Amino acid sequence: MIDIKKLREEFDATAAALARRGVEKETLLKAQSLDTKRRELIAETETLKSKRNAASKEIGKIAKEGGDIAAAKEEMRKVGDRIAEIDKELAVVQTELKETLLMIPNIPAPEIPTGMDSSANICVKTVGEWKDPDYAILDHMAIGEKLGIFDFPRGVKLTGTGFPIILGQGAKLQRALIQYMLDLHCEKQGYTEMLPPFVVNSESMTGTGQLPKFAEDLYHCQIDDFWLIPTAEVPVTNYYRDDILDGKKLPIKLTAYTPCFRREAGSAGKMTRGMLRVHQFDKVEMVNFVHPDTSFEQLEILVTEAEDVLNGLGLHYRILQLCSGDMGFSAAKCYDLELWAPGEKQWLEVSSCSCFTDYQARRLNCRFKDADGKTKLCHTLNGSGVALPRLMVALLEQHQNADGSVTIPEALRPYMNGQEKLIPVK
Repeated sequence: MIDIKKLREEFDATAAALARRGVEKETLLKAQSLDTKRRELIAETETLKSKRNAASKEIGKIAKEGGDIAAAKEEMRKVGDRIAEIDKELAVVQTELKETLLMIPNIPAPEIPTGMDSSANICVKTVGEWKDPDYAILDHMAIGEKLGIFDFPRGVKLTGTGFPIILGQGAKLQRALIQYMLDLHCEKQGYTEMLPPFVVNSESMTGTGQLPKFAEDLYHCQIDDFWLIPTAEVPVTNYYRDDILDGKKLPIKLTAYTPCFRREAGSAGKMTRGMLRVHQFDKVEMVNFVHPDTSFEQLEILVTEAEDVLNGLGLHYRILQLCSGDMGFSAAKCYDLELWAPGEKQWLEVSSCSCFTDYQARRLNCRFKDADGKTKLCHTLNGSGVALPRLMVALLEQHQNADGSVTIPEALRPYMNGQEKLIPVK
């Protein structure tokens, strides 16, 4: 969450910055007012407690001397009643303040473009080029049918729409992609691999910003109050919740493969065909814990690490810098990596790389000890390294051949027992 001090000391600047994300000033004024009330109540109860402590000593002294303490005791009873009233009122105010702050997004970095939707995003880089071949371009569903690698109807039978089944050489390709990405991140980019739980508690979801804002998009196990993870970012980032890290060891870089689960409750009408938008999918995630002075520099590195995945697969892609209104809720600055899908005739996001500044760390209470011995909040970053469904779509469509086969990128062949092509089934 944002630092409450910004609403106390830099209200106008903070309100102007958050207006770029569509946050109404009234929301910030409510938080500011609740914070003021909270501090007034704390000050009052501290004054009363101090008065009570002093009076208790005086009452004891008078009692020893045989004096009348009835009036003094009655006055202290009233003080005690008022303290109890304040404690109840303070609990309500603190809860309302926390709930209000949890619904306020991160403050956008000043250099990012202003806009309320994707039309204001800026393409900062394009890698490779695409030229349609002289044979008909098939989309991933038609290619998948020739290869026998997808079964959407039986996925619906087993679970429902958005839960595809990947078969045979397609499943093998999926495993190869996951292993390729993990090896790249760990062996060449300095990451430590983690295999985290695939379900987490509400505190973990709150720590990374999924709750309470996006509850309707998540799968919730009500009996245990557990949530299926929408991304490995949640368990991996929460790994250091309530910890104090050694500042000398920053940046800490963790990566994890997990399945991901998203209800996408608000996605009606968006592209849902085939593998384009599914409710269960595989993804490799990269998470960084960094020093505040280097977080935006580390974001640029994180983007290149995601790029390495796509470059190694010989894919045509572009990088977008997202505008203030199109970023994720917790992000201060964000880049999306998009692959060209010639069969779909559109760009598909496969990675979103974000710097959260101290927004997540404040929720997580994730800190580090600096060289001067002071304890400070970490900055956190994460990026998909990368998501599998749309990567699979673009890979099939960009590397398809006239005979219906798909050329396997050389980087994947060691994980495919040397196989060079996906071959159509007869």
